[in-house]
Order: sequence, then C-alpha cells, then structure tokens
Amino acid sequence: MLLNIIYLLAGFIILVYGANLLVDGGAALAHRLKVPNIVIGLTVVAFGTSTPELVVNIISSIEGSSALALGNVLGSNIFNIMAILGVTALFVPIGIKRSTTWIEIPLAVLAAVLILILANGEPAGIITRAEGFCLLCFFAVFIAYTLFIAQRGGQETEEVNIKPYSLKKSALFILLGLAGLVGGGRLLVDGAVSLAQMAGISERIIGLTIISIGTSLPELATSLIAARKKNADIAIGNVVGSNIFNTFLILGASAGISPLKVTTDSVTDLWVNIGVSVLLFIFVFTGKGRQINRWEGALFLTLYITYLTLLIVS
Repeated sequence: MLLNIIYLLAGFIILVYGANLLVDGGAALAHRLKVPNIVIGLTVVAFGTSTPELVVNIISSIEGSSALALGNVLGSNIFNIMAILGVTALFVPIGIKRSTTWIEIPLAVLAAVLILILANGEPAGIITRAEGFCLLCFFAVFIAYTLFIAQRGGQETEEVNIKPYSLKKSALFILLGLAGLVGGGRLLVDGAVSLAQMAGISERIIGLTIISIGTSLPELATSLIAARKKNADIAIGNVVGSNIFNTFLILGASAGISPLKVTTDSVTDLWVNIGVSVLLFIFVFTGKGRQINRWEGALFLTLYITYLTLLIVS
C-alpha cells in the first residue's frame, strides 16, 4: 500500500515537472523558428497544461483501464469548474469576456452533452474508435477556429513567457519533458490501479478523485496566480479551454487507442459533467454584468465537496 502511494506521489511530481520542461523547451524552439507568440500561446502552452491528463489517459487506454481514463476526464472537468472556479471566485469575482460567454462556455456544454450521446449510441455503453476520431476532428476544427480568431485580433490572449534557450537546450528540454511525462505517467497509472485493487476501490473512483485532482493542480495554480494579479478573467479561459481539450483531444485520443466502456455509474458522472457546465453558463447572468461572484464560487465549492462525499460514501 505504502509503495503504491509513493508511486502516485512520484508520478505526479515527475509528470508535472516533465510538462513544464516540455512547454519551456517547445515554446523556446517555436520562438527560434519564428512562430508568432500568439500561436505559441494557443498551441504549445495550451497543449502543455493538458499533457498530464493526456499522458495518463493514453497509458490507461493502452493498459485497458478505460474506467480510469474516462474518470480522469470527467473528474478533471468537474474539478475545473466547481473547485478551481469556486476557489478563484472566493478571492475575487471572475469577469467573463463576451467570446467566452457565447462561444467557449456553450461549446464546453455541447462537448459534455456529446459524450453522453456517444455513450448511449450504438453500441450502447461504448465510445468507439470511430467516435474517438470524430472527437479529434472536432478538436482540430476548434484549434483552427481559435487560431483564426486570434490572428485576426478578435481574441485577447495571455502574455506568453518565452525563455531564450538555444536550439540544443530547447531540444534537450523537450526530450527530458517527454521522458518525464512517460515515466511519471507510467508510475501514476500503475500506482493508481494497484492502489485501487488493494483498497477495493474502483478505478472509476480513483480517476474521478485522486488522478483528476492531481493532474488539474497546474490549472489551479495558474488560476490562483491570475486572481492574485487581478487577472481573474484568465482563470475561466484556462478552465473552459481545458475542459474542451479534455473532451475533444484527450477523450478522443483515448477512445481512438481503445474503445471506452461507459458503466451505469459513469453515466451519472456524465450528467454531473453536463450539470456543472450548464450551471456555469447560468451563473454568468445571475449577478451584475458577466461574472462569477463570491457566493457562486462558494456554492460551486459546496457542491463539489458534496459530490466528493457521495462518491466516497457510495
């Protein structure tokens, strides 16, 4: 038991550190190759924050742990909205841009609904490889649209901090980052599966709680830093963007590798995912202006604690 917990902790640390190295090296290399900063921010950096979830899900799918893979995506989406936005809104109300209100948040809601539709299609209870590739196509369209809008100046982006590494150092960081992601992801998945088996806990619960929370910690840190700097609007952009990445890219890649089984219990999680996404959209309009207020943040946190409690008790 203790060894599995050590594997989990070591996996988390190596995974996050590897993702940071990959982002730093990739951003520096892209800058050396004259790629515009706005493109780097919307691709290299955005991908970097989702690589922990992606690597964990790829390894889980290869090893046949579909419950862990699905639980990680759904748990991450739920944690992002209820916990990250909840905590951030307690620090400072979160202002929401028009494009986020009418494009990104509705797209996140549609993505959540789409998972439920796919899970109840033919064959029922399975997200097939073909459906996985379909999700990846949606992701490609989303990235193309985002880049198009950004390059036309229709979307503001967070300032990208690019370190002036040499080509050799950039390449080294990329390789070390990839190695860290693979090694950390392997430790994390193996530790989680073994811990679930020894403790008699389902892989679904492990994915919805320990794994999803751990892989979402970078987004939590980014959002809290943004709130402290009075840039809380960045937080909701990170959260909604991460949820879209999780659904289209990570779930799509997972199903593309190996079809994902959706159990009856997982259907409940799908509805929770839809519910919190819809609630986020509603909260945008319940206060003055387009923002998430402190009381709404407190409600999000209360709902998340209740959800976790019900998971553990059940």
